[in-house]
Amino acid sequence: MNPIIATLKEHNVSDEKVHELFQAFTQNPMMAMALVQQLGIPPEKLQALMALVMTQPQLIKEAAASLGITDGELEKAKDQYKNQ
Repeated sequence: MNPIIATLKEHNVSDEKVHELFQAFTQNPMMAMALVQQLGIPPEKLQALMALVMTQPQLIKEAAASLGITDGELEKAKDQYKNQ
């Protein structure tokens, strides 16, 4: 299992919330960051998760693909994030 999704599941984040989070990421990356903070993940775990994403950004792509989110949607989100 993808480590991002595994961490979310470890903290009892529902499948629906995981999908919602990744959909939010494709539409508004900043909104997704706010959603992550509302999931109740302890700060030290959240920090470790963010470090993992920063050092292995391909994990976002892998997690999104497993949720049915296309590369095109991810690229659009990436461009939106860069332009903010």
